[in-house]
Amino acid sequence: MTGGCGFIGSNFIRYILKHYKPAYVTNVDVLTYAGNLANLDGLAEAHGDRYEFFKADIANADQMDELMTEHQFYAIINFAAESHVDRSINSPLNFIHTNVIGTSVLLDCARRYGVQRFIQISTDEVYGSLGPTGKFTEQSPLDPSSPYSSSKAGADLLALASYKTYGQEVIITRCSNNYGQYQFPEKLIPLMIIKALRDEALPVYGDGLNVRDWIHVDDHCAGIVAALFEGKPGMIYNFGGGQEMVNLDLVKLILKKLDKPETLISFVTDRLGHDRRYAIDSTFSQRELKWKPRHSFEQGLAETIQWYSDNQSWWQPLLERAERY
Repeated sequence: MTGGCGFIGSNFIRYILKHYKPAYVTNVDVLTYAGNLANLDGLAEAHGDRYEFFKADIANADQMDELMTEHQFYAIINFAAESHVDRSINSPLNFIHTNVIGTSVLLDCARRYGVQRFIQISTDEVYGSLGPTGKFTEQSPLDPSSPYSSSKAGADLLALASYKTYGQEVIITRCSNNYGQYQFPEKLIPLMIIKALRDEALPVYGDGLNVRDWIHVDDHCAGIVAALFEGKPGMIYNFGGGQEMVNLDLVKLILKKLDKPETLISFVTDRLGHDRRYAIDSTFSQRELKWKPRHSFEQGLAETIQWYSDNQSWWQPLLERAERY
């Protein structure tokens, strides 16, 4: 699997090694600013015979060939991605390199080396923005708004083309906003938690009324496993938590749980091309994969806040790293 030192990838590695013995995982990550080996502390000691790390760039065909000649893999699960929308607006080429070229290289390697399954991890952002009602389904048209979501949409189309042209067992999963442990502190929930813990201003884009659907990272991991083993080639599976919330209300809830004043909220200039609302319809995935989210947002958020409160030694070095890039 690729991108295993990132937020969702590292949680997935922990999840599958814990629940699916004797699964064997090779983690491929180039360790950009958001890739953090500390996300997997203790994993090699606990699962050393079933886990290995390979530092490489998925867009480097020679490095991927080297890896593929050493192993025979059942599946490639492609988590690797540049994913922060703000950064994509400033530096879109980095996103094309990893998200588009990297996916193309991996698809080619999977064909040439006989990898049976290819799971492309995507995002609800490829669907664009919703109005006040309705939800994204697997049949919703692609309408990306940012360089990030455009690069992910491009990668999805390459994956589907590989299924249609070459008959590869490609499956695409798209999820709503993830939250939980080990999320890089530039993302909304960890950023707000950390700012509140430090009594710093909490920056909220525009009027703060953008709406997001939240899914706990462990529920997302369970969905990916279900897609890996039970999904049908050529299909798209949406995973959402069914937990829509206005961003401003979410920030206020975090402040309340940390017993911090709402005066810490600071409205800032809105992000360019900021999508107003996302909401995922997971009916198809729940029916076909026998999957459903199990974490309530209230409890999951409380546990996430506690994790960041208890693990300041994990996120403090990352704040300095984020500021350098």
